[in-house]
Amino acid sequence: MPQEEFLTQEKYNEFKEELENLKTTRRKEVAEQLEYAKSLGDLSENAEYHEARDTQASVEDRIARIEHLLKHATIVSSRGSSVVVVGSVITIRRVKDREESTFTVVGTEEADMGVGKISMKSPLGSAALGKKKGETFSFATPGGKITCEIIAIK
Repeated sequence: MPQEEFLTQEKYNEFKEELENLKTTRRKEVAEQLEYAKSLGDLSENAEYHEARDTQASVEDRIARIEHLLKHATIVSSRGSSVVVVGSVITIRRVKDREESTFTVVGTEEADMGVGKISMKSPLGSAALGKKKGETFSFATPGGKITCEIIAIK
């Protein structure tokens, strides 16, 4: 059974846009590269041809991956939820040093710590799921156990 993937509407739309670009523009570019490479002659020692074939395979793999992802995607929204769910923007406070951080809990395909999006399957994300404002939770890290309190859920 295929694994369900959770996406925000924004990320779903980004994937649809990327898929459209890959199927139209990128496929055409790669086809043109292949035609040019074929015109250069002997394909067995034609680096341009082999590179274009590799690019074509990468593009087709990406198309298949995105199509699969979109087919099995569940669009998430945390509007009105009083507990942490996929799509929630949460503010947490570490109990030890009172440091606060804000994250969005997202599916694995959307996770990007650089922009504050944590995977629902990460130690922090999975420990926070289902918690209410004011509740504490703990999760393991390589540096030891961390305990946090949910300060806000949006």
